[in-house]
Amino acid sequence: MTFDDVRKFALTWPEVEDGTSYGTPALKVRKKMLARLREDGDSLVMPDVPIDERAMLIESQPEIFYFTDHYADYPIVLLRLSKAKRAIVEPLLRRRWRLLATKAARAKYDAQESA
Repeated sequence: MTFDDVRKFALTWPEVEDGTSYGTPALKVRKKMLARLREDGDSLVMPDVPIDERAMLIESQPEIFYFTDHYADYPIVLLRLSKAKRAIVEPLLRRRWRLLATKAARAKYDAQESA
């Protein structure tokens, strides 16, 4: 999986748009970061992953999930896109999108999904 693959599905969600963050490509919802590509070009910076959940993800799938000392105190997990499948990435991103999107955008998406 690549960042372009992530962009393709995330940009189909209401209110998601391309942007940049810390000089790297990012996806944003209402000007707030959904996720961004790390400087290594292969890792996705995923905010709003609680530290206890991050520990579980890293323990269960260390080839995909990790973090660096820089992110140790933040609810962020790093995800190696080259090792990940959409079935792993999309639910994590969608959960964050649901936190950032407006109620109307979530309702629109839910209606499309159930149609």
